[in-house]
Amino acid sequence: MNLSKVAVATAALLAGMLAAQAQGQEVMRIAIPFPQDSHFGIAIDTFAKEVADRTQGRYQVETFYNGSQGAEREATEAVQLGTLDLTLTSTGPIPNFVPEVSVLDVPFLFKDYATARAALDGPIGDKLLAQFDSHGLHALAWGDNGFRNMTNNKIPIRNPEDLAGLKMRTMENPIHIQAYEQFGISPTPMALTEVFTALQQGVVDGQENPLSVIITNHFDEVQKYVSMTGHVFSPAVFLMNEGKWQALSDEDKQAFSEAAKAGVVANRARVDADEKSGIEYLKSKGVEVIEDIDKQKFVDALAPVYAKFKERFGSELDELQAAGN
Repeated sequence: MNLSKVAVATAALLAGMLAAQAQGQEVMRIAIPFPQDSHFGIAIDTFAKEVADRTQGRYQVETFYNGSQGAEREATEAVQLGTLDLTLTSTGPIPNFVPEVSVLDVPFLFKDYATARAALDGPIGDKLLAQFDSHGLHALAWGDNGFRNMTNNKIPIRNPEDLAGLKMRTMENPIHIQAYEQFGISPTPMALTEVFTALQQGVVDGQENPLSVIITNHFDEVQKYVSMTGHVFSPAVFLMNEGKWQALSDEDKQAFSEAAKAGVVANRARVDADEKSGIEYLKSKGVEVIEDIDKQKFVDALAPVYAKFKERFGSELDELQAAGN
C-alpha cells in the first residue's frame, strides 16, 4: 500500500472513530450579547470546555457571541421557551421573567465586589437561584457583570443634580428605571446591541454600564465623560432551560453546575482585570473620567424610592443591605 492509500485509509478510520464518538453526544447552545474577548466570553468558553471534560465528551456546548441569538432579554426568553439551551446574562432583564430577584437591582446595595460576591455565593444567593426553577429556567451560578457607572456627552457628572434632564439609555428593568427617574433622568430602555449607534447618533445622551461593558463595546468612541458612580452592582447568571436541566442525570447535573462555577471564576478574574486597567485605558482614549464621586449624595437623593423598595421587598432588602455593608 503506497503512502497516499495509507493516508486515505487513516482519514477514513479517523472519520469513523469521530462518527462513533458523535453517537450519543448531545450538542447544546449557549449565547451571550458580548464579543468572545469579554468578561462573558471567557466565562462561556470556560464553561463549554469544562462541560466537555466533565462529561467525557458526551455533551458539547456550542458558543455564540455578539447577540447573534438575540439581546439579553431575547436570549433569556429563548432559554425559557427551549429554543436556546443556555445563556449567560446580566440580571438587567431578569425581573421580567423572575420577579423575585428584582431586589438585586436596588441601587447602592453592595459596597464592593467582595461583599457582593460573598452574598451571592452564600445562602442568600442560593435562595435567589432557587426562584428560577418555577419560571422555566434553571440558574446554575451567579457571576459578575460589574458595578455600573454613568457615561454621557453633556456634562461631567459629580452630583445627582447633574443628572437632571439627561436622556440615558437604561436596561429594560423597572427597578433601575424607577431610581433613574428619581434622579431626574429621562430613561430610555434599549437593548445593548442598539446602544453604540444610539449614542453615535445622539438619540440618547448617555448610558450606564460596568467598565468591562463600556470598554468591550467601545463606548469610549462615542462618549466624552465617564463618572465612576458605581450605583448598581449588576450580577450575571448562567441560565439553562429547566426541561433540559431536568433531563440530565444527577452526575451530569453536577458536571454542569461545576462547569458554571469554573466559568464564574474566569468571569470574575476578567472583571477584576478590567476594573484595574479600565480607568487608565479610558483616559488614554481621551475620555474624561470623574472619580471624585460622593456616593452618599446619590444615596440621599434616592430616599423616596428607597422607601418604596423597602415597602415592596421588606426583610429581603434588609438582609441584602446587611450583607452588602
